[in-house]
Amino acid sequence: MELRQLRTFEAVVAHRTVTEAANALGLAPSSVSEQVRALERSLDVPLFERGPKGMRLTPAGERLREWAGRLLRQAEEARLDVAGTRPPLRLGALETIAATHVPGVLARLAERRPGLRVEVRADAARDQLLDAVAAGDLEAALLLDSGPGLGGLGFATPPAPLDFLDLEPVPLALVAAPGHRLADAARVGRADLRGERLLVNVPACSFWLAGERLFGDGVERVRAGSVTVMSSWAERGLGVALVPEFAVRDRIAAGALARLAVDAPDLSLRLVWRADRESRPDLRAMLYAAGSPDPEVASRA
Repeated sequence: MELRQLRTFEAVVAHRTVTEAANALGLAPSSVSEQVRALERSLDVPLFERGPKGMRLTPAGERLREWAGRLLRQAEEARLDVAGTRPPLRLGALETIAATHVPGVLARLAERRPGLRVEVRADAARDQLLDAVAAGDLEAALLLDSGPGLGGLGFATPPAPLDFLDLEPVPLALVAAPGHRLADAARVGRADLRGERLLVNVPACSFWLAGERLFGDGVERVRAGSVTVMSSWAERGLGVALVPEFAVRDRIAAGALARLAVDAPDLSLRLVWRADRESRPDLRAMLYAAGSPDPEVASRA
């Protein structure tokens, strides 16, 4: 089993036909076919079912797909390490937490690995971050979730061996304008909020999903936008907003927003990575840095 055969195998999986795979690789179709047959002979199993609509993986081929990606990534990492050109560590984060939590992780990582280059990708879409981790385009990603398993908040996860570490709780706050009818209530329940306008972002948003569990269908949802937009609209009396407490703490303290006395569940700041890449030294360093306590963040939590 050779690396060039695995690269050809991945190309055929991606393009579904020998001809398109050959075009992508810059090879003759006969060369692609021979490499696939040689790989099958070396493993003594068929990897594809050939049909008029293209090549479809057999169960053995599906198993090899995971191994091929892993082996090719490790080979590339070995090449760069031997050549003295270490690739950057790529960390993704939801935009909501990129400004507040990522700096502490980077500072601790810089202390542990001073020469390590880190690239940070902030994204508003959790699904894109998870897909990037699953595909190996990111080493890890920081997102918000809840429950004992990944996706416990109610979102789907990609078919990849993903693992996670919960770093700290992220309390939520239901906020409204100071003059809101429930601002002085000792306790606010679901029935009290019936008919209220809940300011939200998109259905995949962590705070939308948390609101589904907390409020059900008893509130009207009004699309506003980001956490900043939701909070600003709530301040102006356009509705109530369920947002991370750290994002509105100063405005609550200043009296610009009122925190309603609702039992809002905490989310978890969760670091997600591929379990089969955990042996990479730089990733282990990031896991250590992310899991270390950060006094500044802890004081804000």
